[in-house]
Amino acid sequence: MTGLAPDADGAYDCDQRFIAAHHLPAVLIDMARARHIDTHHLLRGSELFYEDILTGRALISPRQCLRLFANARRLLHAADTSFLFGQRLWPGHYGASSALLEQADHLLQALELIRDYRPLLSPLLTPVMHLDDHHLHLYWRDSCGADDLSTFLLEASMTGIVALARRQQGERLPWRFQFAYPEPGYVEQYWVHLGDELSFDRPSTVMSLPREYLLRPWPSSGSTAAQVARQSCNEQLQAWGWSCSFLDRVHEHLNRHIRQPLSLERVAAAFDTSPASFKRRLARHGTHFQEQLDLSRRDLALYLYQVKGYSNEEVALHLGFNDVTNFRRSFKRWTGRTPSELGGMLWT
Repeated sequence: MTGLAPDADGAYDCDQRFIAAHHLPAVLIDMARARHIDTHHLLRGSELFYEDILTGRALISPRQCLRLFANARRLLHAADTSFLFGQRLWPGHYGASSALLEQADHLLQALELIRDYRPLLSPLLTPVMHLDDHHLHLYWRDSCGADDLSTFLLEASMTGIVALARRQQGERLPWRFQFAYPEPGYVEQYWVHLGDELSFDRPSTVMSLPREYLLRPWPSSGSTAAQVARQSCNEQLQAWGWSCSFLDRVHEHLNRHIRQPLSLERVAAAFDTSPASFKRRLARHGTHFQEQLDLSRRDLALYLYQVKGYSNEEVALHLGFNDVTNFRRSFKRWTGRTPSELGGMLWT
């Protein structure tokens, strides 16, 4: 599947070509050229030529985009590549969607725009927001099968949000970060681009900010141009026929029905396809049904524990487990920890 026509579920796949090559990929190409990396080497294996980008008409798929990121990481071979790319992410050079983001009223609206227009602004990772009484919690979900590029994309996306907020609000905000992986050898890049409120080896990767910073007005808020840009973005999504990825749609379905018995056959039927076809489609994204079900249960369990303050019994019941012992065993498989080991690991 390489065209723009949506599937029946109204979601894009990793091999659909809709990302404008002169937008997100061009930023990466310019970074590489600035460091004297041959453009043809950067584009190798992407089915894209530099001349195609210059026409302003070439479209590439998320899979091709991921190949570009993999090439850039290998060729640039520098610890700051993802962070420097993140500095250029938003508002970026995405036409109407960049204009809309730049003229957001405040940080909360900007985050909502990145979420709502993610095929235009964040096609590879989906931002997920949770608000409690005191904090915003933001984490990122894989949209297209990033696999071993997940950390690269996380670093870039987190840096992008930090940089955007700092530019628009004129101050460095007190973000706090938790990462579900060990401290990397280049942690100084995290200090430089994200700050020093960092914790590694946590159950999940999430960035948090006190709510008081979310509604502070941005310089270009309330402009007429923003309304025009929003209309243009809506028309683009309407023309495509979707507003999220296939993996996003799977996650949404699993979350809605998490208390019910879920199987490959049941979910495939909900997507109006055969189990074999559904399984193949998941495989194209580098995943399988059980992995997606585990990820949905893990994310929801951590939210219920760390934001809502649910007990073991309440979380188990919410996720459809009748046996708390079985739930604890599953939670250990999802996160590498038992629920009792989450003590002191709250998102805030």
